[in-house]
Amino acid sequence: MLLFGNESNLFGLLTKLTIWTALLSIAYLTVLTIYRLTFHPLAKYPGPFLAKITDWYSVYHAWKGDRHLEFWRCHETYGPVVRFGPNSLSINTNSALKAIYGHKANVKKSQFYSVFPPTKDTFNTHSSIDKASHARKRRVLSHAFSDGAIKSMEKYILANVRTFCSKLGAKPALVEKAGAKGQWSVAQNMADWANYLTFDVMGDLCFGKAFEMLDHEENRHVIDLIGNAAHMHLILGTNPSIKTLGLNKILFSKIYNMRMQYMAYSKAQAAERSKVGLDTDRKDFFYYLLNARDPETGKGFTGPELWGESNLLIIAGSDTTSTALASAFFYLVHNPSTLEKLYEEVRSTFSDLEDIHSGPTLNSCAYLRAVIDEAMRLSPPVGGILPREVMPGGLDIDGMHIPEGIVVGTPHYALHHNPDYYPAPFTFNPSRWMADSSPLVSKESVAVAQSAFCPFSIGPRGCIGKGLAYAELMTSLARTVFMYDMKLAEGTSVGEGRPELEWGRQRKEEYQLKDSFTSLKDGPYVQFRERQ
Repeated sequence: MLLFGNESNLFGLLTKLTIWTALLSIAYLTVLTIYRLTFHPLAKYPGPFLAKITDWYSVYHAWKGDRHLEFWRCHETYGPVVRFGPNSLSINTNSALKAIYGHKANVKKSQFYSVFPPTKDTFNTHSSIDKASHARKRRVLSHAFSDGAIKSMEKYILANVRTFCSKLGAKPALVEKAGAKGQWSVAQNMADWANYLTFDVMGDLCFGKAFEMLDHEENRHVIDLIGNAAHMHLILGTNPSIKTLGLNKILFSKIYNMRMQYMAYSKAQAAERSKVGLDTDRKDFFYYLLNARDPETGKGFTGPELWGESNLLIIAGSDTTSTALASAFFYLVHNPSTLEKLYEEVRSTFSDLEDIHSGPTLNSCAYLRAVIDEAMRLSPPVGGILPREVMPGGLDIDGMHIPEGIVVGTPHYALHHNPDYYPAPFTFNPSRWMADSSPLVSKESVAVAQSAFCPFSIGPRGCIGKGLAYAELMTSLARTVFMYDMKLAEGTSVGEGRPELEWGRQRKEEYQLKDSFTSLKDGPYVQFRERQ
């Protein structure tokens, strides 16, 4: 009887403890909610009700893949300044872009980036929050991405572009067998082929060998791993406590598992290339990483640091460029008059395919560059915010003083569709980048457009691979246009918006992306034939 009495007392004690815990939790959450809505330094700024209370609002849109659109929707609803988290502001102006990301901005990367590395020793150039650490890593990579280094590696870029172009012209089996001339190719999913090209290029430039996705279907599974790894980073970054509590393994198990597979893949690539060391006939990116020495300590990159840079190079050097390339194909086949202008420019500039490579002649193709920039404006490869935390002393933006500790950012997609900088913001109009190309385009209007253009971000943390990306995009697109006529495959609408979709995805002629920190994409389906 005594035993049962003790059990009864214990049960009663646990019941009371549970009730008190629940009551205290409710009280804490109530007080926290009241504080965030009423007394918090950001209480005066407009935004979605739930976003003011919890970061789980952002987690939901990160998981859903429409976070870039949600920023745009919020700015359409609330104006240029939006509170998108309890401690976070989104500011949709070109002046905010410069104030937050420009040189000498009193900010640092936020804790959003703390969840990216798989271990504390694998922070890379992208994820380093410490400014001194970032500067050291960037100095090393700057040698690998210099104009001279890229020029020395151009033969590998061109080899992959040649393979890419040859694959696009593949005809249906019966047509191929008959040897018919002037026939259209099979419908090609340009999101896929853009992925294959850019990943193979990065394999060559980073690890001294292509991943052989253009030629071998069995190697293409890695693309899904990379997309999910980036998506997991975005979800965790919007609420780092998810990783701290281990909830990512439960709530997002599929994405988590694919991220871990990608981490194993990137680690294997780094280990394999490290074994080769400096004994190689080409100075790939890893050559510079292996050869790097800290000027103060004389130490090189550690094994975990090399792995961390591998994670960055594979994703940042390929996933973003492939989105820009697929976007360019989408907008060209949906705008035949623009495509005709591009045919005319490229085919009148070059008389031989092998003359198309990086250099002054290719750079003279102003309309080609404008097409690429306009595609990245409409469908930026990184459409959301790159969050920054305000440092001691605060930050002044557009007449507002933002106190220390607040997270701020400018949303790329929303800024790229801001009518203050881009008249008719959802219209594909490459001429907006070319001064005096029409009575409506002046040097002043081009300067305004450029002031808000940020597909590679800006400032000291801007994309170090910008030059490489443009070289790859201009070469591959120019060669394709020189070789082929192209058209949207009949009966296909992949990549288009539809009226029945959510607000922001209803425009038929806008290339629809899924925000995964970088972007997930599908389509367009395009057919090619030898130029007539």
